[in-house]
Amino acid sequence: MTLLYTHPACIAHDMGPMHPERPERLEALEVALAGIEFASLDRRGAPLATIDQIARVHPRAHVELILETVPESGLVRLDADTAMCPASGEAALRAVGAVCAAVDAVLAGEAANAFCAGRPPGHHAEPETPMGFCLFNNVAVAAAHARTVHGLNRVAVMDFDVHHGNGTQAMFWYEPQLMFCSTHQMPLYPGTGAREENGAHGNIVNAPLPSGAGGEHFRAAMNQLILPALYEFAPELLIISAGFDAHMNDPLAGLNFVEDDYAWVTRELMALTDGRLVSSLEGGYDLDALVGSASAHVRELMGA
Repeated sequence: MTLLYTHPACIAHDMGPMHPERPERLEALEVALAGIEFASLDRRGAPLATIDQIARVHPRAHVELILETVPESGLVRLDADTAMCPASGEAALRAVGAVCAAVDAVLAGEAANAFCAGRPPGHHAEPETPMGFCLFNNVAVAAAHARTVHGLNRVAVMDFDVHHGNGTQAMFWYEPQLMFCSTHQMPLYPGTGAREENGAHGNIVNAPLPSGAGGEHFRAAMNQLILPALYEFAPELLIISAGFDAHMNDPLAGLNFVEDDYAWVTRELMALTDGRLVSSLEGGYDLDALVGSASAHVRELMGA
């Protein structure tokens, strides 16, 4: 069984007209995942994360400040790319809460795996810096939750978003029990993710791809660098930062993945963990490409 966590509050998060990280992303995904082929998904509402959960990776004062800054009306801009509307606080708490609840359910054996369709995304959020459309680092909180609440010793995050997950890397850098692996376009925002960025304990594995790279380059990077590192690390839980903006039709970058590449990498990652993993939505800004790619990803999760 595959779980699907989402919540209407995540649709209500809106950073303003013409912003690429828009509510329609989640609306389109909800329509697609309501189709008959996805009828067997166990659909669950994303709970609210607690400040205690988020404060495992973000300083408590920072978490409280972000939530206190949520406006009563209009928009509050946190940087050139990132803003909050009145609904953003609840949306961010639901996005984090979804991934933590998914970790609980998967580790309890309630399902083989889970897909968390939440907004805002999280992998750019650094310990004290919201950025790149992200407020809190959803997957880093979930990894800390797995270690603190469930006592896991080895948790890995695999990030195949087209943009490097600088926030997750920063939070994992000095943590030998955590591994962060990433494929991403480089050079590109946020400017991190060079091959030689390996973490304090060799627990960071970056496989940057040049503009124009497609599925052949992606699969080679996974097979030659990332999958061997993950197999050696032997995570007790794998969390995916599932960004679909490396698709050839995505407007924010220049990689050339197609839907089958996302299906392939999902199968490979499931084989590594016997299907036990938690996936959390990150980027993907062309609606058709997002729907097709995420559907391919979820379809493979359901085949566990």
